[in-house]
Amino acid sequence: MGLMGLSTAFTEMFGVEHPIALAPMGGSAGGALAGAVSRGGGLGLLGSGNGDQDWLARELPVLVDEAAGKPWGIGFQAWAIDVAVVARALEHGPAAVMLSFGDPSPFVEHIRSAGAVLIIQATDMEEARRAVDLGADVIVAQGTESGGHGARNGRSTLPFVPAVVDLATPVPVLAAGGIADGRGVAAALALGAEGALIGTRFQATTEALLAPGTAQAIVEGCGEDTERNRVLDIARSSRWPSKYTARTLGHPYLDAWRGREDELAAAPHAQQAYQEAVVRGEIPPMPRWASEAIDLIDDLPSAFDLVRTLAAQAAQALSRAGRHG
Repeated sequence: MGLMGLSTAFTEMFGVEHPIALAPMGGSAGGALAGAVSRGGGLGLLGSGNGDQDWLARELPVLVDEAAGKPWGIGFQAWAIDVAVVARALEHGPAAVMLSFGDPSPFVEHIRSAGAVLIIQATDMEEARRAVDLGADVIVAQGTESGGHGARNGRSTLPFVPAVVDLATPVPVLAAGGIADGRGVAAALALGAEGALIGTRFQATTEALLAPGTAQAIVEGCGEDTERNRVLDIARSSRWPSKYTARTLGHPYLDAWRGREDELAAAPHAQQAYQEAVVRGEIPPMPRWASEAIDLIDDLPSAFDLVRTLAAQAAQALSRAGRHG
């Protein structure tokens, strides 16, 4: 059964100890964080986002070093990359490649022929069906509680995950969105998932690539402080497809432009002013992505230790639930 007894199809597929994966958060899930999660017995996924070559060249060696021989993977935003980016990443021998947001189909054969596990994230039932049709080895069902980007018209984790499990069986599903402690991991397993993909909780760790103020804001904030919006993507001239909004903490631009997204998109001076405010240090360089579950985050542990803590809490929650029978 392995340590803590939480053996699942996911842990067996990768030969990892715990049914916990790091969400490949663009930019903040760097080599040190992904490596620590892998070394701690989960599956660390590097958050490469758009596949920036300089960033990958810096973070991949750190990851390989930190993972210390344990399996790791890499995540991309499908809308933001090309085949060459994936091919270069595959040269480093990841155990898995995860594709999120956009059409994964151009990359599937490359990943499969390299022998890496293909993980596809779904934010609605249509994306989940496509993931099944493309032959995903693992499907991530992401609810709208998650921090950062997700479907504008998505579904909450609790009803969405079992619907994807029923659709995808026997393909293993990971639950994502609003999972920030071991009780959430236990809930994911109870919903029929084979593990949990966790983002925001791992942002608030010593290994995350994050502005110190952002980690502190996550520790101090509560779920009501978060909001799904497109305002900050528009303000920073990001090319994110409009299908996806992002859950963030509050922001001056959010208050100024909420409900006026079209107007903001047509106001280049406002986008220029945003960049200038970043340069002056008046607003954070990046939006503060944060999940609805930030109430449960009140410290900044090492991610290496956190994996074990989450697994122990999950085992405890499951045995407590079992006693009610």
